[in-house]
Amino acid sequence: MRTRRTALHRAALAVVTAGIVAGTLAACGSGGGGSSDAMKAHGPITIWYSNNEQEVQWGKSMVSAWNSAHPKEQIKAQEVPAGKSTEEVIGAAITAGTTPCLVFNNLPAATGQWQKQGGLVDLSKFSDGAKYIEARSGSAADQYKSSDGDYYQMPWKQNPVMIFYNKAIFAKAGLDADNPDLSTYSSFLAAAQKIKDSGAAPYAIYPAPTSEFFQVNFDYLPLLAAQTGGKTFIENGKAAITNQDALDVANFWKTVYSDGLAGKEQYQGDAFADGKAAMAIVGPWAIAYYGDKIQWGSVPVPTKDGKAADQTYTFPDAKNIGMYSSCKNQGTAWDVLKFATSQEQDGKLLDVTGQMPIRTDLATTYASYFSSHPDYKEFGDQSARTVDDPTGSNTIAQMQALRDAYSKAVINGSGSVEDAFKAASDKIDKLQAQK
Repeated sequence: MRTRRTALHRAALAVVTAGIVAGTLAACGSGGGGSSDAMKAHGPITIWYSNNEQEVQWGKSMVSAWNSAHPKEQIKAQEVPAGKSTEEVIGAAITAGTTPCLVFNNLPAATGQWQKQGGLVDLSKFSDGAKYIEARSGSAADQYKSSDGDYYQMPWKQNPVMIFYNKAIFAKAGLDADNPDLSTYSSFLAAAQKIKDSGAAPYAIYPAPTSEFFQVNFDYLPLLAAQTGGKTFIENGKAAITNQDALDVANFWKTVYSDGLAGKEQYQGDAFADGKAAMAIVGPWAIAYYGDKIQWGSVPVPTKDGKAADQTYTFPDAKNIGMYSSCKNQGTAWDVLKFATSQEQDGKLLDVTGQMPIRTDLATTYASYFSSHPDYKEFGDQSARTVDDPTGSNTIAQMQALRDAYSKAVINGSGSVEDAFKAASDKIDKLQAQK
């Protein structure tokens, strides 16, 4: 749901400027890390978790389980303090030296700037750090490494986005409500046009048309991941938005907007829930949110020529765990981090929140969950094929450059996609060169 996602992400726009400024702050250093003494120290710690109701429920249960077994290493937990965004709160706390030991709500795209501030502990420096992370998350962990090859974040959970569609609207438009053909750009556009022409809904789909950097994660980047077989907008240290696949994705969306199949103005509410749009790009959280209010179905995001579901990638909308360098008892924090991401706790997270732990063999490890919650199975399968935002120190500014070009050429139809994306590519590369 765009409204819920916006509530989670919109204020993160502040990090565009706050984070860039933070990256130039004094001699906080470019590494982060943690002293060897702190990494061996044990005792009480503090943690923050998201204020999402289900995550609070899981967090309280996890903390209670740990505290009952560790009387000398108690966790004091709270929701992330109120602020314009979690990212702004964390950035300010790093500067002030008041971060908790662990935050269970780290935006992967912000990791590089917090690392540059010296705020994050290098988890690879623990004797079993990289080994634990890679054993749990497998090859998916690679995309969360920093440029030095180490882990400054623990891959934790994801909400792989797919196309949700309203079966009642599809049926009204004369489309197959059980097995709609949305796999190719041409079939998607044909279905979208039929929805509009039939009057079944004012729009076929209604991604947020606003300019915040993170919005590319919910329109352009999922389809880029799908079209390229698992790539994002920066590859091998260079912008990758002027190749044919990248331009095909952008021009597909440009057609959606130019043909009036998506709204160009911000919708005050939830267009999918309100029946203003027949489709939405959402993660598994939407299952519980929409519940029985809408008869919905889900399919992978489209590609130019169509790909099988088990070969289609998407954006994960992940949140990870960071350990912060102000933590005095990092030994305990590392033990808590491993406890909180154990197979047992991951299973409880899945059960309580419906969000997908970033771990290998998810579908088989929690086969009983997916058997009893069949609506989540497609998302569980999709979670094996996701690609996240890069982890560089200027990722957010780079995403903003991409969004600005997308807003101009794709949504508003001003000038060519090729020219706008070439200019954005140059900006992204210049930012990439800044360390």
